[in-house]
Order: sequence, then structure tokens, then C-alpha cells
Amino acid sequence: MKHFLTMLELSKQEFEEILNTAKSLKRAQQQPLKGKVLGMIFEKPSTRTRVSFEVGMQQLGGHAVYLNKNDIQIGRGETVADTSRVLSRYCDFLMARVFSHSTLEEMAKYSSVPVINGLSDIHHPCQIMGDLLTLQEKFGKLMGLKLAYVGDGNNVCNSLLIGCAMAGVHISVGCPNSHAPNKDVIREANNIAKSTGSKIEIVDDPVDAVRNAHAIYTDTWVSMGDEAQKEEREKIFKNYQVNSVLGHYATPNWVFMHCLPAHRGQEVTNDVIDGKHSVVWDEAENRLHIQKAILAFLDKRRSI
Repeated sequence: MKHFLTMLELSKQEFEEILNTAKSLKRAQQQPLKGKVLGMIFEKPSTRTRVSFEVGMQQLGGHAVYLNKNDIQIGRGETVADTSRVLSRYCDFLMARVFSHSTLEEMAKYSSVPVINGLSDIHHPCQIMGDLLTLQEKFGKLMGLKLAYVGDGNNVCNSLLIGCAMAGVHISVGCPNSHAPNKDVIREANNIAKSTGSKIEIVDDPVDAVRNAHAIYTDTWVSMGDEAQKEEREKIFKNYQVNSVLGHYATPNWVFMHCLPAHRGQEVTNDVIDGKHSVVWDEAENRLHIQKAILAFLDKRRSI
């Protein structure tokens, strides 16, 4: 059974296949999943993940069922394993947006259908696939570009490290030493980079990270579940804001990226997110096309 919990599960060929499928589905609607059902489990609320998967399944000819954790028995103590066993008897795919990555791993262990990571505390692979599709559209290539990630070394940053390494994109992460990306992810990304020529660096100076970058990426400083640390985190990251001054260190045609939702005036200023360099709305749209491509890819693998 092929699942999509992290980008590490993809070969370089599979990664490229999903990107190409997304471009094809974006050009013309197709319905390869007619009559099929996606079960969507949400421990965390969402705008883009829910809508892109739900609309995507409809456009592919299928149907999506939204399952809030309080609407199903998993919210009342039923085990993840039992929930996974039951839902995979009803649905053709399961997508889950969870607090702990271990929840996804247990779900995949007991599911008889593909499980997709809609976000976990360690990885956010669907987001990064959409980001790389956006970069490819804007620059006509991926290999050799430089992406600078500025801020918290969180789940988005972790998946960016793997995705950029796989695509041959150089990535420089500018973050406080206390909030660096996952060490295991850094090691895995460096191993992948050996075969693609991607350069990976982790620095604590945002200017060093952004210098000569083609893309500047950031995310919220306070993720869901970290609200109690809001004031502390704002102090830690105050020098990591993406603004026009920081943008001057990038290449002239740099693009600004954000997975959204954005906290304007914190990790990014209005003039950047609303300015000529911003591609965040293209990025958000591409979540739809990449979700469809991931679903079509997993369905194809099931039939092999």
C-alpha cells in the first residue's frame, strides 16, 4: 500500500510524476476518481487543506466526507487503529490533519487504503508539493534555484528541506538556533542532496539566508498548539520578519511565499505579501491542483 505521509516516501521519478500530473489536471479537468470517496479527518481546523481536497475530489469525479474529531468516535476514546480499520472499509482514501505525526503512522499501519498527511507536527508534504509546482511555474525550472526560509524551523520547513533537496533547489534556512529544523530531517535531506546537487545550509542570520535567493518563504511564528508561547515566540522571532529591507538581499526577481494563514505585521509586512513579489495566491490555488495529482497518483499505484 502506497501512503503519502512524508516526501521521503517518493522517489525522484514519483515526485516528478506528481508535478506533471498536477500541471495536466490544471490545464484540463479530468475525472479519474469517479465514484470514489475521500475520508477527511481533522484534529486541527483548516481553510486551504479542507477546501482544496474537497473541491479536488469533486473535480476528479469523486466525493469527500469531512470528519471533525468531535463528530466521530476517535474523539470519545476509540483507538486510531480501530477508526482506521473502519473508515478504510468505507472510503477509498483517508486524509488526516493531526497534531502528532505518530497518529498518521498508526493510521497508515491499520488502513487498507492510502493515507495522506494533511499536516502533522513534523511534516506538511502536500503544502510543499504545491510550493514547488508554483516555483516551477514562475521560473520555468526548479534545479539550481535558491529558496530562503526565514523563521521557525517547523513542519513546513522540514518538508521544504526534503522537497528542495529532491528537486535540486538550494535551500538556506535562517532561524534561531533554538528553533532549528528537525535533526533527522536535515540528515535525510542532506543524503538526498548528494544525488541532486542541492546545497543545504542552516544559519541564524536571516540576511545570510536570503542573500541571492530566488524565493523567500516564511510561516507563522505561533503555530496551532503553541498559543501559550505567543509572547515568547514573538520576542524570539522579531528579527526574522520578511519585509522590503530583507528582500533587497535577494535576487531582483525574487518571489515571496507563505503557506498561509499569514499574521500580517508579524512574520511578514503588508507591502511584501500584497506587493509585486508575492505569489502566495498562486501558491494557495496550486494546493488544489497538487492535491488532485496526489490522489490520482495514489489511486494509480493501488491498481498496479
